[in-house]
Amino acid sequence: MRKELLDAGVGQVRGFWYRRLNCNVQHTQHRTVWQSALLVLLFAALMGAAQVQAQTLAPAEKASADKPSTPADPYPRSTPRALATGLVAAFAVSDYDRAAHYLEGDDNKRKAALARQLHQLLDSRGTLLPFAALSNEIGGLPGDGLPGDQERIGAIKSPIGDLPLIARNVATGNDAPRWVISAQTLALVAKQAPQPAAPVLADKLPEALSETHVGGASIADWLIVLGLAVATFAAIRLLFSLLLRGLRAAIPQPRKNRAYQFIHVASPPLSLYLSVIACFVVTQSVQVAIVARQTLLRYAGIVGWIALAWFLWRLIDLLAALWSQRMARSDRRRALSALVFGRRTAKTVLVVVALVAVLDTLGVDVTTGIAALGIGGLALALGAQKTIENLVGSVTVIADQPVRVGDFCKVGDVVGTVEDIGMRSTRIRTNERTVVTIPNGVFSSQQIENYSRRDRFLFNPTIGLTYDADSALMRRVLEGIRQVLEDDENVASGARVRFVHFGAHSLDIEIFAYLQSFDHGLSLGMREEVLLKIMDKIADLGGSIAFPTQTVLLKRP
Repeated sequence: MRKELLDAGVGQVRGFWYRRLNCNVQHTQHRTVWQSALLVLLFAALMGAAQVQAQTLAPAEKASADKPSTPADPYPRSTPRALATGLVAAFAVSDYDRAAHYLEGDDNKRKAALARQLHQLLDSRGTLLPFAALSNEIGGLPGDGLPGDQERIGAIKSPIGDLPLIARNVATGNDAPRWVISAQTLALVAKQAPQPAAPVLADKLPEALSETHVGGASIADWLIVLGLAVATFAAIRLLFSLLLRGLRAAIPQPRKNRAYQFIHVASPPLSLYLSVIACFVVTQSVQVAIVARQTLLRYAGIVGWIALAWFLWRLIDLLAALWSQRMARSDRRRALSALVFGRRTAKTVLVVVALVAVLDTLGVDVTTGIAALGIGGLALALGAQKTIENLVGSVTVIADQPVRVGDFCKVGDVVGTVEDIGMRSTRIRTNERTVVTIPNGVFSSQQIENYSRRDRFLFNPTIGLTYDADSALMRRVLEGIRQVLEDDENVASGARVRFVHFGAHSLDIEIFAYLQSFDHGLSLGMREEVLLKIMDKIADLGGSIAFPTQTVLLKRP
């Protein structure tokens, strides 16, 4: 039955993509060949997978029928991070019967009493590792000096030193992983005083705030941890402000100083990031509820990732600005497009990494999501052909550098100045001041004429003299024009001036020379000046420039 369903699914996929490719043939015939080849490979892969699944499905079903299924663990404790999160969640609602399931042993009544005592110890003089520091691997964190089935998740202060909180994987055989607080740790907890060894810091605040609980901790505890977070950020921000003020007083031109620019750009996000680290350190020693501390540290980790991404984002902009200035000074405008593309790529990667880190801190299983990308990768590639084509085209344009930002060029029928070379398209400002956006896949395949790469401008006018000029006057005019071109410093050497043919209305003289200029506007001024000199020379020699005329001869019979 399952094999038939798989075959039916393959048939539906085959029919869908056949109809899609058949429609595309009507529009773009040249893409049919490689799309068909890709479709054949897709069918082969799907049918191969269906065949493998059909061959292995029956044995797998038989094996699963013979072997009794392992009941799912109702408590999230498959990793040390899940253990610590579930334990804190049970403490938040004072459900010590539930918390007992996160402790090793068989006596639930005794474990519930130990859970209550562990909660009191953690509130007064204990710590748990921050959420991001807890291992989220089923096998724990390797290389920590502990056996493979053990993991350190916190500590409790005692007169004889810090007592480590050890988590242990008690699953055996093919059972699902179950991390619990080890029996050795519970034996040490049982020997500690059942009450806090020192008064909790929240007890020093008004009694109403200490007795009112929200989210598993008193309002006093929440005020303390939030106050610490705000105070650390304000203190660090003040230090950066004083540092910037001191640098402005000590440096003559602080805006041009690299150290001042870096501190000025980095101070807002770096203050936020350092305050998160300070919260991690300070909250380890304050006497507030462990629920409030762990919640603060968990969401402070999200703030820390955002602050780090913010810092790197501003650092990328700063480095790009500095490199742009250096390229402008050295007239390396060719690398400007690559710099823009690299900056955007770095920012995109930064946002993706920060988003994955934030989702992981929130408890979202990003590993499953990343693995799902491989399953949908083929469909995405087929559905985003043009996008991938434009991305490859942008890489080609950046690497080959046929044009750069600021170049005046002609692409196909479009003439204008390149304003931006992006990851998907290139924007060109035309002479009519409109903006034409060309996809990079099309742009890279067009014939591109870059006018900005010219080292000189062609000067090739044709000047016609009237037919009343004799050969002697023509020789004097030719010699005079040659002398004008030779004396002009803006005309490259090797200019040619020749009497080329008898025209319909004039005696034509062709000039072939180059104007030494990189700028189109300057070349127009040079061209104008040379033409005026030629006019003056022809007039001085007694010649006349022709214009279209007709002479009619009437004869009597």
